[in-house]
Amino acid sequence: MKWQHSLLFALSTFLSAPALVLAQDSTPAATTSAAAVKPVRMGCGLMTFDTVPGWGLRPDGKSSLPSTHGSVVIDKAGNIYTSTSEGVFVFSPEGKVIHNYLGKDYSNIHDMEIRDEAGTEYIYGARNNDAEGIKFNIANGEIVLKLKYPEESGLKLTKFNPTAITIAPNGDIFLADGYASNHIFKYDKTGKYIKYFGEKGNELKQFNTCHGMTLDTRYDPPRLLICDRNHQPKGRLVHYTLDGEFIEEVITGLGNPTSVAIQGDYVSVPDLMGRLVILDKENVIMAVLGHNPDPAQRRNFNVPQEKWIEGIFSGTHGSYWDKDGNLYVQDWNVSGRIMKLVRVKE
Repeated sequence: MKWQHSLLFALSTFLSAPALVLAQDSTPAATTSAAAVKPVRMGCGLMTFDTVPGWGLRPDGKSSLPSTHGSVVIDKAGNIYTSTSEGVFVFSPEGKVIHNYLGKDYSNIHDMEIRDEAGTEYIYGARNNDAEGIKFNIANGEIVLKLKYPEESGLKLTKFNPTAITIAPNGDIFLADGYASNHIFKYDKTGKYIKYFGEKGNELKQFNTCHGMTLDTRYDPPRLLICDRNHQPKGRLVHYTLDGEFIEEVITGLGNPTSVAIQGDYVSVPDLMGRLVILDKENVIMAVLGHNPDPAQRRNFNVPQEKWIEGIFSGTHGSYWDKDGNLYVQDWNVSGRIMKLVRVKE
């Protein structure tokens, strides 16, 4: 029941919120060197994690990234890709930058999905600022497909602003126009337009910012799991079939859910209000990570690095699981923030 989900959410937030961690000299952790910052433990039960202080920072302690308003994915080799205002940066699992794809010509990819196709890995991206979806080969950065606004849909839209992308098992592509019409457009694997579904609004089968989306492989057949970020009351997740038919409202009251990433039976849901929620296969909340108790820092892009606090998020926007169940989380942030959370094994 929805009230049970809300109660569990409140309890998880209270139990999982990490305390302010102080460095050895009693200075707030955000103002000290990475070497002096202690890991923060967060979550509960099966979903307990430790932060990795300094992960993704340069040797001088500054972020390796320009501003972040995007996504995270991981390839078969374990390398971590995160989209920024200056292209897609690639990190080793240890937190060192090893590559930068595409550069400023393909900045601010709002959402990404990675897919192995006949032994070649590709990243699909939704580019809200440039009104398109793209697909590129991670081996060489070559753009192999672009998805533009489909004129053949017959729609007369004045704006096309894609926010999310995902791919069906047969290669069909779904591109959500979450910052404009709130239609979700379906293409085949070659980029040929098939159909659209959804519309703007706050009714049960409408979207008020379809901001994030993925293929929900917890079910057979798989479904679309969509983040309806601003739907009232306070954000929700919904299921649709791959033919664009509404199935159910999964959970409500999530704040501003921005994206979804699945591993096995579990879903990580970044919330722009400064926390990350983990759901199980029944879509019951298992843990709330990094909850920010300061309303002034929630949903705030302009939190400079010197004000970051270990174990506290400000505007979680993207996340992804590695093969060991660790999480990589990106904040929507002017200084460019990505964090590694290591799953604690019992």
